[in-house]
This record gives sequence, structure tokens and C-alpha cells, in this order.
Amino acid sequence: MNENKIIMLFSIISRGKGGQYIRMLKEKGLFLNYQCVGAGTASSEMMDILGLGNNDKDIMISFGTFKAVHNLCGDFSKVMGSNMGYGGIAMVISPTAFSKISAEIIKRNSEEIKKGDGDNMHSEFEYSLILISVNRGYTDGVMQTAKKAGATGGTVIKARLAEAQEIEAYANTVLNDEKEIVTILAPNSIRNQILEDVNREFGLKSEAQGTVLSVPVDKVFKI
Repeated sequence: MNENKIIMLFSIISRGKGGQYIRMLKEKGLFLNYQCVGAGTASSEMMDILGLGNNDKDIMISFGTFKAVHNLCGDFSKVMGSNMGYGGIAMVISPTAFSKISAEIIKRNSEEIKKGDGDNMHSEFEYSLILISVNRGYTDGVMQTAKKAGATGGTVIKARLAEAQEIEAYANTVLNDEKEIVTILAPNSIRNQILEDVNREFGLKSEAQGTVLSVPVDKVFKI
């Protein structure tokens, strides 16, 4: 694996832990971080089982070189059996493209951080991150459908649809720009069923005006 390849770390942690988490990421060489808020959809019983605490979440989208993320995951692996105190999970995802200027900034800053040995990070692709964008007010229905297909829970992010004219022209419909994005981490064994069931009931031509996609997750860590 090219050590300078850009890797994304998608993290869902307890609300209020974002600042502390970003400081830790920067110390490890991940300097480009986006923070937003979301709400968990898992039942309180499931949240307790997963050790994820309450439903209010900080969502972090971070980028670093393969080597920086590799070493960070080595640290995660060493404490997998314990609670790191962030009350959530982190997923490693490999983007297929990245802007040149941003990539150069990430690489330059990462080189200034002393790297540890870490553990080997191999792409396993046993899990996928499912992203479902629907009009606001439909997330409960989406999660009910996803759970029937085997999902245990998800996280909802409020969003707005920007510059939708081309999509509207193609779909021959007017889209609502007030959106919610449901993120679900699921084993690949049930991924397709979730995608098919949700798309059938909440697809682009339904009242929910939903779009669904999934990306492979290289690694998953409880943090």
C-alpha cells in the first residue's frame, strides 16, 4: 500500500467529545477534520450493549495519509478490549479520489509527525457504511425498514440538498432541499438487502425522495 495514499476516518462519538478527539487526531498526524452533529437511532438497550451511551453524537470526518491512519489504528488495536472514553466507533474508508492541493497539505503535515510502528492494517471489507438521504421526517420509517433487514441502529445527520436542478431534471420531479442522512454500519451479508428494501420503499420517486449508497469499510474500531 502507498504510504502517501489519502485515507478517511469516519467516527461517531459521544456529543461533547469532538474537541478532545480532534486534538488526539492532530497529534497522530490527521490534520484535516470536519465535525458535525447527529442523533443515534438505536434503542437504549442496543446503545447499552454497544457501550455507546446516549443518542446525541459528534460525527467526525477526518483525512490523513495511509501511514498516519495505519499507526492510529495500531493504537486502537492495542486497547480494543477497553473503553477509550469516546463512546463510539471509528471506520476506516479508502476514497477513490481526492483533490491535489488538499492531499499535498495532508501529506506535508503528516510528515512532521513522528510515526510509531503500529500494527498491519489490511483491507478486509467485511462491513459497509450505508448512507441514506431522505426528506426530513422519514428517518423513523427508514430505520424500521432497515432493522427488518437486519440493521441494529444508525445515526441521523441533518443536511440540505444543494444545487439539485440537474437531479430534478433527470428524475422529472421537484426535490425538497431539507434532508436527513441516515448512516448505518452493516455487515456485507445484509448490506444488499438493506439497500434494496429501503430503496423500494423510500426511493427517489417516493414521497421520501431518498437516495441510497454504500461504501466499503476497511476497518472498524470501538473507541
